[in-house]
Amino acid sequence: MRDFHTHSNYSDGKFLTRMVRAAEAAGLDGIGFADHCTVSSREYPRDIRAIRGFNLDATYERRRRAIEGLRETSDVAIYDAVEMDYDPRDEDEIRDFFDRANFEYTIGSVHDIEGMNVQVSSNFDGMSDEGLDAFVDHYFENLASLVRSELFDIAAHPDLIERTPELRGRATESHYRTLAEAFSNSRTVPEINAGRALTDAGIVHPSEGFFAVLREYDIPFTVGSDSHRPDELPNRHEFLDDHFSSLDLEPIAPPSLDR
Repeated sequence: MRDFHTHSNYSDGKFLTRMVRAAEAAGLDGIGFADHCTVSSREYPRDIRAIRGFNLDATYERRRRAIEGLRETSDVAIYDAVEMDYDPRDEDEIRDFFDRANFEYTIGSVHDIEGMNVQVSSNFDGMSDEGLDAFVDHYFENLASLVRSELFDIAAHPDLIERTPELRGRATESHYRTLAEAFSNSRTVPEINAGRALTDAGIVHPSEGFFAVLREYDIPFTVGSDSHRPDELPNRHEFLDDHFSSLDLEPIAPPSLDR
């Protein structure tokens, strides 16, 4: 088992060294650091980047030096990756940055729609059913654009809205089929993400209904624990081992690693 989606102190996770040692202790064959990154010059994402301190666009070379050093003493493969915030308006800036940075693989994610983080319940207080449904439509439109852009190896947690009670269950089969068709015509693959699998909500991305549609289209999956702390790795990987076994499914590596 290799984990292609974890985070370090270069965004909102813990120290690289501690994460690598935890991966070794968990018996992983590889760990990929895909720290959060935003490169948009638009005002809102620029301000959020400063508030959250997600500065991988400025620090990726320093992190790369650290990864190279850890490779000399580690028993696991360590991958140099990125999780990029995506909006269709930022494609040119993202492409230019990827051309410069030359990561081993790239992950794309949709966290915000028009200045509203999809995981913040308070953003949806008082919103009508029609407004909530329109928001979900917009989320899936952006996610489909992410897949069609061919900028990314992996689409992260491809139904992130399921983490938010106000949005949960509002995705439709039509949304799922639109995404499945986009994946079937793209190099980008979805991941099975365990970031909320061991919470009370027990959410695995993609959700059961979405997963079933993706399997109809014979879409492959990578695997990501979405771990931010060393103590998250062992339990999430025990869960992922069991989950993949129950699905009779073998995860694949990000396409760029197979070149």
